[in-house]
Amino acid sequence: MAHCEQVTRAVGTVDGVLSRMRALDATLPARDGLAVFNRVYLAVTEAVDRHIDAGRFADARAAIALDVRFAERYLAAVDAVDGDRRPPACWRPLFQFRRHPGVRPLQFALAGINAHIGHDLALAVVDTCRTLGCEPVELEDEFDRVGDLLVSLEERIRDDLMPGPDLLQIADPLTHLLGSWSLERARDATWAAARALWALRRLPDVAEEFTERLDAAVGFAGRMLLTPLPD
Repeated sequence: MAHCEQVTRAVGTVDGVLSRMRALDATLPARDGLAVFNRVYLAVTEAVDRHIDAGRFADARAAIALDVRFAERYLAAVDAVDGDRRPPACWRPLFQFRRHPGVRPLQFALAGINAHIGHDLALAVVDTCRTLGCEPVELEDEFDRVGDLLVSLEERIRDDLMPGPDLLQIADPLTHLLGSWSLERARDATWAAARALWALRRLPDVAEEFTERLDAAVGFAGRMLLTPLPD
């Protein structure tokens, strides 16, 4: 497979985004919904960094660019809230419910993953293609490898944050919420959305409408994932 060859815009560093996430982890209360997701995403980014250092990506430069552009979307949402500006619709439920006592940590983690995978990753693929002067197909290997890391970490997250067996009876509302969302399906939809956005890049009005609708749909799913549950 061909790889990206032309750099058209400077790319930040993985160390830079890791520093931002670690700073957030150090300042946010542990039970804060944003803190829960940030810890998850920090673990993901550290895993990607280790894989890059170990040479497990065929095109390390493309992997770094995608990882950084991806993280920048999340950090921009955090900055928007800190600056009293509205974040993208996909992130609003997490920021609105981040301190709700009826929302469990696993819900916060999955709502953040939903926002970041369902919306941000598609835009990050387009950002990276513009940065490196390549086509989405040239990033497919890097996209798939990052996606595989996310799937493996999601399984660990569910194990770590899942309530005890006594709370996971078939009638428990959390059981139904967890069964309603799939990272695998979200990843497949994101790749299709990224390719569609790239194809629409010369139709900015249509691309903008597509992006707004994607943002709203992902935000709606996030709101459902954050449904407060009884103790």
